[in-house]
Amino acid sequence: MSFEDKTLVCKECGNEFIFTAGEQEFYAEKGFENEPQRCKSCRSNRRSGGRNSGRPREMHTVVCADCGAETQVPFMPRNDRPVYCRDCFESRR
Repeated sequence: MSFEDKTLVCKECGNEFIFTAGEQEFYAEKGFENEPQRCKSCRSNRRSGGRNSGRPREMHTVVCADCGAETQVPFMPRNDRPVYCRDCFESRR
């Protein structure tokens, strides 16, 4: 089967990118049926921390269960578990 370069549009950023003949051959060898939907930079962004996709992390203000200092954490605290500031957390490790 002969492959030719294809121009695709990234669903993340909307830019065009080339799906090369070599990449298509690789996809065929691996049995992949779907073409890539993201350009190389958007794929690597997703892999390296794409969870946030460039947005700042949502932080929640809490009071440390050990020293009582106000701090921020990157998760929604639950009432059934204590939350610690960075210093108290590190000292408990």
